[in-house]
Amino acid sequence: MTIRILPPPGAPRRLAAAQLSNSVGDGAYYVCSALYFTRVVGLSPAQIGLGLTLAWAIGSVAGVPLGALADRRGPRGTSVLLALATAAAVSSFLFIRSFWAFLLAVVVYATAQCGLAAARQALLAGLVTPQERTGVLAHLQSVLNAGLALGAALGGLALSADTERAYLAVFLLDAVSFLACAAVLLRLPAVAPVPQRTAGEPRLAVLRDRPYALVTLLNAVLLLRMPLLSLAIPLWIVERTSAPGWLVSALFVLNTVAVMLFQVRAARPVGDLDSARRAVRVSGLVMAASCAVFALSALPRAGWAAAALLVAGAVLQVDAEMRQSAGSWQIGFSLAPADRIGQYQGFFGTGVPIARTLGPLVLTSLLLWGIPGWLLLGAVLLAASYGMGPAVRRAGAVHRGTGPAGAVVQAS
Repeated sequence: MTIRILPPPGAPRRLAAAQLSNSVGDGAYYVCSALYFTRVVGLSPAQIGLGLTLAWAIGSVAGVPLGALADRRGPRGTSVLLALATAAAVSSFLFIRSFWAFLLAVVVYATAQCGLAAARQALLAGLVTPQERTGVLAHLQSVLNAGLALGAALGGLALSADTERAYLAVFLLDAVSFLACAAVLLRLPAVAPVPQRTAGEPRLAVLRDRPYALVTLLNAVLLLRMPLLSLAIPLWIVERTSAPGWLVSALFVLNTVAVMLFQVRAARPVGDLDSARRAVRVSGLVMAASCAVFALSALPRAGWAAAALLVAGAVLQVDAEMRQSAGSWQIGFSLAPADRIGQYQGFFGTGVPIARTLGPLVLTSLLLWGIPGWLLLGAVLLAASYGMGPAVRRAGAVHRGTGPAGAVVQAS
């Protein structure tokens, strides 16, 4: 079977081009940003952590009204403006040399990023039929990983040079990548804004939708897996196992390449809410198994045996990640009313900044316990995945008469 990363021609492929352009810049930025802010800007790690935590907390709150703005004013124009705002925020990093300027810049960056994610989801919903959305999102995730991998390689060149000029070039690349993203989005067809609210209708209806809020909360818990490869597993390998340190990089590459090559295939069985619930439930079982295998990697004294367990755990982890991603895309779109896609996706997307802010603290606290911490993490993720089923059924029953966005059938 041929592995196809790019989606079909037309609007889906242009959306993929926009995704690729900004993900290349982001990949380089993620690799170099910490060293840039410490060595060039002169911030302490504590200042960086505090600034990013505050920024993503504000961004997660701002995503809902910005998504609602995309609904009311049209998602294409809103997406373009937010991509330009992101480019401006990244460009400002070239000039800041104090904590308060850094804090202001990262707040704008995180707010624009969260709003852009919601607006692009609304744009996709307006350009792609409900039957194609999950398939297109799987393609976009594959393209995203390809861009991040390429960007990380470029960032690695800057790290090897380890000069201020090299780091500045990375930030300039990221800013230009969002300008290119805005240019591609501008070439997409315009999507008509939704009709004005009727009298008495709340401005942000999603904030009163308790069943959808529960689904969003459970999804946020499942997304706590996000800092595993970037933080928890590297610390675990170095401090608790006899595996070689270079395995940290190898596992990151394994995850990136696997998602790039197999996310589309993993999403094919997801065709409606029933299959989405099954995908999330199975992902919880696989993730719990992954956590158990990671825990066992601390036992062998031989480096090769620990490395084999870590690779097995990483394979299970990426399989769970792809299943959970496909199921959550289906759920998030299918339960959103067609005239409020932007604000609902903005709310559903808060799981990502929550995972970015709380995930490192939760994971490092759990793993201080060693093997029991891994087992507890697996149990929490398993419980959230099984809780998603009844939560989605309840939300679906509530939304059945309110014009949901429609079931998504996986594109072939």
